[in-house]
Amino acid sequence: MASHFASTLDDRKQTGLMTDLEMPISRVLRGMEDVGAAVDMQRLSSMLKQFSADAEFAQNMAWKVAGNSVNLQSPKQLQQILFEHFGLKPTRRTKNGSYTTNAEALQAMYVKLDPEEPASQFLGALLKHRETNKLKQIVQSLIDAAHYDDRRIHTTFEQTIAATGRLSSADPNLQNIPNRNAAGREIRAAFIPGEEFEYLMSCDYSQVELRIMAHASHDKTLIEAFRSGVDFHKYVASLVYKIPVEQVSPDQRSHVKAMSYGLAYGLSTYGLAKQLSISPAEAEMLKNKYFDTFGNVHDYLESLVSKAKELGYTETMFGRRRYFPQLSSNNRASREAAERGALNAPIQGTAADIMKLAMLRVDLGLREAKVRSRVILQIHDELILEISHGEQEQVENIVRKAMENAVNLDVPLNVSTGVGVDWQLAAH
Repeated sequence: MASHFASTLDDRKQTGLMTDLEMPISRVLRGMEDVGAAVDMQRLSSMLKQFSADAEFAQNMAWKVAGNSVNLQSPKQLQQILFEHFGLKPTRRTKNGSYTTNAEALQAMYVKLDPEEPASQFLGALLKHRETNKLKQIVQSLIDAAHYDDRRIHTTFEQTIAATGRLSSADPNLQNIPNRNAAGREIRAAFIPGEEFEYLMSCDYSQVELRIMAHASHDKTLIEAFRSGVDFHKYVASLVYKIPVEQVSPDQRSHVKAMSYGLAYGLSTYGLAKQLSISPAEAEMLKNKYFDTFGNVHDYLESLVSKAKELGYTETMFGRRRYFPQLSSNNRASREAAERGALNAPIQGTAADIMKLAMLRVDLGLREAKVRSRVILQIHDELILEISHGEQEQVENIVRKAMENAVNLDVPLNVSTGVGVDWQLAAH
């Protein structure tokens, strides 16, 4: 099969990406799909009832404040309530000319209002309804997907959906389980070890995109930040603000952390300003301070865009290409979106390739050790394993060694691990 496609690939690097990475990982993924992940059906049912009740309560609150039973999922009815009934300042227009009522726009309106205002109370109830309704739908999808003969969810891992090369999953989509709020994390608690297994183990890469950026840019200052052994974001903040590490405030740390990840994800100055709730001028000033400190990072990111404009595509460390025809577009918005994508794709794509290489090494290590423990899920930068009795320490050593040595970078790859009787308790 590989030879059939070889003639259509550009060079040996491209061929190797398919034969040495994508084809072998497809076999590993097939095994994970067959095994599935055990879930606590009683816990899922209990969560479904709770989220349904919470969504209904929020809906009734919104109706009470609005004075009628508005359809909270109808953009047209929401526009009428928000901009006519409550007289709120309209948001930006959508392509069809109406005003957007997406979550980002509603949240922006909500934070500006007096909590005592009816409009604020309506928006608060509306946002709560959307959040709990989404959680309810996620839990329902898990219940629907669970095979009642084995109480395990057998998702489908997809290799060709995400443009960056990252794995995605479907039926159900396990990548969309929230991890930023307590209610979302509670869903993870429903994933448990199957019969004859003792624990779940979570293993994930720490700051992998930033480590790739440090390696690819050859920025000695950023490399040293990783090697310092000090809290990375605090150390970087001390360099950017030119103050001792112990004087770095929580806000300064969080701002620089957002800056670091924003660069790796192709975030615009305006996007950074919105994320940090600061002015675009302040965001631009922070960006300039960052680049003054890490000059090679600036040059590297600039080179990604210029090279992509020249070639028409970006390439990861392992040769994975992503094409950007919009880089030559006359439409400014399309062109700038493509430029942000060109910044992001090589870093995100390299992270995806490293995770796949790590999975191959983990699979080989577990098979050679002849252990019963096994990988059951891959979510973003995280692997979830089902741990058999008495194998915890041995398996942790195998996985850590495999992941940390998946590839040699100028900065060490760092892996965090945790163990628990469910996925949430295994978090670290």
